[in-house]
Amino acid sequence: MTNELSTSGLQLDTSITEALHLLGKTDFLLAVHDASFPGIHGEDTGRGTPYGPSGPALANFVRQLGFTGLLLGPQGLTSSINPSPYDGTLFSRSILSLNLKALVDQGLLGRSAWDAILTGNPRQDGLRVPYAHVFAAYGRVQEEIYNSFLALKKKQDKNALSLDIEIKELWQSARWLRHDALYEALCMEHGGLSWRQWPQTGEDALDRLLCAPPPGMEAACAHRRRTLAAKYFHVMERYALTQQLLLRQHMDFLDSMHAMGLKVYGDVQVGFSLRDSWSLQAMLLRNYFMGAPPSRTNVKGQPWSYQVLDPAQYQDIDGKPGPVLDLVAGRLGKMLFEFDGLRLDHPHGLVCPWVYRADDPDPYHAVQNGARLFSSPDLADHPELARHAIVCPDQLDRNRPRYADDWIRDLTPEQEDRYALIMDALMEQVLIHGRRKEDILFEVLSTEPLPLRQVRLRHGLGRFRVTQKADPDNPRDVYRSENAQPQDWIMVGNHDTPTIWHLAKTWQGNGQGMKQALYLARRLRPTDSGTLAATLASDPRRMVHAKVAELFLSPARNVMIFFADLFGLEENYNTPGTLDEDNWTLRVPPDFSHLYNRGKRLGEVLNLHAVLALALRARPDINCPELIARLDAEAGWTLDI
Repeated sequence: MTNELSTSGLQLDTSITEALHLLGKTDFLLAVHDASFPGIHGEDTGRGTPYGPSGPALANFVRQLGFTGLLLGPQGLTSSINPSPYDGTLFSRSILSLNLKALVDQGLLGRSAWDAILTGNPRQDGLRVPYAHVFAAYGRVQEEIYNSFLALKKKQDKNALSLDIEIKELWQSARWLRHDALYEALCMEHGGLSWRQWPQTGEDALDRLLCAPPPGMEAACAHRRRTLAAKYFHVMERYALTQQLLLRQHMDFLDSMHAMGLKVYGDVQVGFSLRDSWSLQAMLLRNYFMGAPPSRTNVKGQPWSYQVLDPAQYQDIDGKPGPVLDLVAGRLGKMLFEFDGLRLDHPHGLVCPWVYRADDPDPYHAVQNGARLFSSPDLADHPELARHAIVCPDQLDRNRPRYADDWIRDLTPEQEDRYALIMDALMEQVLIHGRRKEDILFEVLSTEPLPLRQVRLRHGLGRFRVTQKADPDNPRDVYRSENAQPQDWIMVGNHDTPTIWHLAKTWQGNGQGMKQALYLARRLRPTDSGTLAATLASDPRRMVHAKVAELFLSPARNVMIFFADLFGLEENYNTPGTLDEDNWTLRVPPDFSHLYNRGKRLGEVLNLHAVLALALRARPDINCPELIARLDAEAGWTLDI
């Protein structure tokens, strides 16, 4: 294996940057989740992190390829059985992202513990995260890190004393930290069980309600919290230590990315972890879950089982921000301090959530028969939602399914204001933290109900265009690149889709290849589309490059590439609705630079020089023969198309 450690001598590829400029692309992101960062031979714990040496190494590599930023996935704490970052905590970071080698160097982790993690890693090839092993291994070293911190503090170590001050300041300022640490103590109190498995009767039943005491129980809950804090002081302080170490490492990483000229984007997942649903239950809607409705790309819908924020608590009776909007401002303010921009995961959950009954034993039946939280004034099967309705019955088109984009015919300005409450609070934080609206990535996919569209346009935000889902036979399809708007974000795929390399081979085998090839040929070479289509249909490598080149012909200014597509990987990162050992575990190969440079010459990875040369040839209005010649020469592989 090759160690990819060099971050010195950064030299931008001027041919690529010039091509991006001529094609009108201002932002070019690589999407890669924390766990997927590559390992270093001899230092790989089994799970990636941007904060280790491979983070800057990968960033340096992609910066030289012309990328302007990295999109990380949600960074929250996940459970022992589910590695999905979209089920992680809203505020707390995952301990699995700690750079343990740095802690060894700082004297916070012993060499023997470090060596045990390395030798115990069952995936020495670095291609997949052995999640169960990593989760257990990192859990075991927490106590040693904490004890080392205490020992160093006792010796008046300057770093430990400074860290101690930071922990105390964070503890005082961050209510989420106090709640999350208390939950950690309670899980230990109840034998490792999550809160919904704790006793519902007796003295221990109070533990379910410590952050949401019913009227008259405030004093009892406060006493119980003090008792637990005394009993589990070391557990809660250990938790706070881990969070502060992660924050330190994250901010150091952010500084190093800025020095390279890269932005770092965070991912705002729409779901709640069990830890969050426990601490925030006082502001959650009872009896309903949030999911995705049926759509053209997922006809069954998706029952996410995510909690729903209670609309009655968005504002107080005077119209001032209530607990929900305070929560949104706190969460987004924290993230905008720690990132240059944000991806909003399924923003319909912030504007017009699709909700379904939590008591239905068949979750798919429930989600398929759900409703929009604010768009259901008089549904016989959801009478409870009428009190949350923003629209009136005569504004609905009863001939359309209730999940359809045009279920609502129109909105008044006052109604739009009510739909926009959470997004307005979010965008206010964008201004407060000096970020650009262009750096808010609004993940609207196949469906966009009228309220969502109006709120998006209200703030001048773009939507996502995932071109692998485009229908070549439908000129109005929302995923077709020519239908994008300048503010949109365009990509061939994301973390939930098959890689474009796998898909191109699938198209070739199932008869879709020629249909896709004809569409691409008309986009790339309208004067000789037949010849080009035959070439594309016969070679999945050329199909991939043509599909990516088409992104750069779109009016959209912003392009995103998922890491698996860049490096020519065919395995899925995530298959939605599946829980197994392969989901969410794919990684950038440890020898990524060698892999890319070798594969580039064979067309087996995304050869960006070849892609951009193809895109420029399709733009006769851009006269740049010298640049195209340079790109061809630097490609090292000819598309022959």
